[in-house]
Amino acid sequence: MTRFSASPSIPQLQQHWRQMADVQMQDLFASDPQRFERFSLEACGILLDYSKNRIRDETLGLLGQLAEERQLPTWIQRMFSGEAINNTEQRAVLHVALRNDPAQPIRVNGEDVMPGVERVLGQMERLSEAIRNGSWSGHGGQRITDVVNIGIGGSNLGPLMVCEALRPYWQSGLRLHFVSNVDGTHLSETLRPLKAETTLFIVASKTFTTQETLSNAFSARAWLLDQLHDEQAVAAHFIAISTNRAKVEAFGIDSNHMLEFWDWVGGRYSLWSAIGFPIAVAIGMDRFRQLLAGARCMDQHFRQAPLAANMPVILALLGIWYSNFAGASSQAILPYDQYLRYLPDYLQQADMESNGKSVTRDGEAVDYPTGPIIWGSAGTDGQHAYYQLIHQGGHLIPCDFIAPVNSHNELGDQHLKLISNFLAQPEALMRGKSAEQARAELEAAGVSGERLELLARHKTFPGNRPSNSLMFDRLTPEVLGSLIALYEHKIFVQGVLWGLNSYDQWGVELGKELANRILPELRGEPGQGRHDSSTQGLIRHFLQHRQSD
Repeated sequence: MTRFSASPSIPQLQQHWRQMADVQMQDLFASDPQRFERFSLEACGILLDYSKNRIRDETLGLLGQLAEERQLPTWIQRMFSGEAINNTEQRAVLHVALRNDPAQPIRVNGEDVMPGVERVLGQMERLSEAIRNGSWSGHGGQRITDVVNIGIGGSNLGPLMVCEALRPYWQSGLRLHFVSNVDGTHLSETLRPLKAETTLFIVASKTFTTQETLSNAFSARAWLLDQLHDEQAVAAHFIAISTNRAKVEAFGIDSNHMLEFWDWVGGRYSLWSAIGFPIAVAIGMDRFRQLLAGARCMDQHFRQAPLAANMPVILALLGIWYSNFAGASSQAILPYDQYLRYLPDYLQQADMESNGKSVTRDGEAVDYPTGPIIWGSAGTDGQHAYYQLIHQGGHLIPCDFIAPVNSHNELGDQHLKLISNFLAQPEALMRGKSAEQARAELEAAGVSGERLELLARHKTFPGNRPSNSLMFDRLTPEVLGSLIALYEHKIFVQGVLWGLNSYDQWGVELGKELANRILPELRGEPGQGRHDSSTQGLIRHFLQHRQSD
């Protein structure tokens, strides 16, 4: 397959951006009263308005041509058919199987994986319901009130984001906590108010060897035994999500309380699997299946809709438009829903770990931008933090604004105020404010002379800054499933167009290797290799000050 930069439509798109760079979106709206209707679509309970972008029909036509040149339809089929498209690890990429209709086979190496998926879902249902209905009791016979998930990366961010997003559906009297950082403060502060007799731990590690997760798990085990003084208590207070039965049993966990998953489930795409067990505990298995159903709806839309009316494809192509032709290096995710406050963090990992690559799937160095910097937070907090830069800074930052029509918590007119901001910000980014408008406003306020000219310059907004707006009726499990799957597929599409393997993450390995070499030195043991003078000096400083305490 040719490089992205060598695709036939690239020169046309570069020329087209030069034509569009100074086109004002206000003029596009003024000349086309139907622009919203033509540049918006609905799927799986989500409305996407992408009319506030520097695009014309020609833009989307050229981007669609690029997608065809990059064989996107073929790659979609390859993923859904269970082909090993993760070529560096020789694995299929089948998070879609986790929410697939069980009556529709998906095969890996000739074997239908759906019976195994359904078996694990059944096990999740039995264990989660036992915790929720109180039939699972702690070592002393008391009901579980607190569940602590210990994981990192996808074993933490996915369940954490979903559980917080669906907090209105939590069972009363049952609290969920998430520990990921190997910094002992994270675990210590989480456990401080808890009682061992009523606490259950979920340890999520595919290999049961992940350093951060196992360090926290063994510390949690020690905390439990310090209070309960009986090794048998471990089996009543720990569940494992892993494939390493021997290590799970050696830890003291009953293998009947071990949930498994498969090597075709990537960590950052794993919340649909047994990794999502904390979600099932929090909201119940029926609602967990609704989450899967929402994702399945988006899967079907992605697989069946033509590229020109395909929501994940459109989001992906717009991202390519700004990253590779307009020079944008980042994208802001801005949910106007407090329950979605962890969504930017989740998508940061999903996107940047997937497409933050500098070589193609064939091992060739890329000569074009890949993997934008993903960031953001819940509105309206961000408006009083970094929106200044988005509106008037020197960076082009495409934004996704996300909001529900109806809130789970209607307090007076607060939701109307929230949505007024959600609607105003994209409009302000698009419209801007000219120097003439700023000057007229200041004159009307009685400002004149040099001060008027100075303030007019400061109050001028360039505008013409792109955004997408996504709306849904209410944040339900099904809608959330659709929203997450939408972004998963967007990331996949961009990886295909850039020629990347979006499903490995070798970039996290080097730091781990070096940390394992340094750790013995911090314990006072002989070093395993030479370091640069900076690292060596920092090690020496650390040891000197540790010894003086």
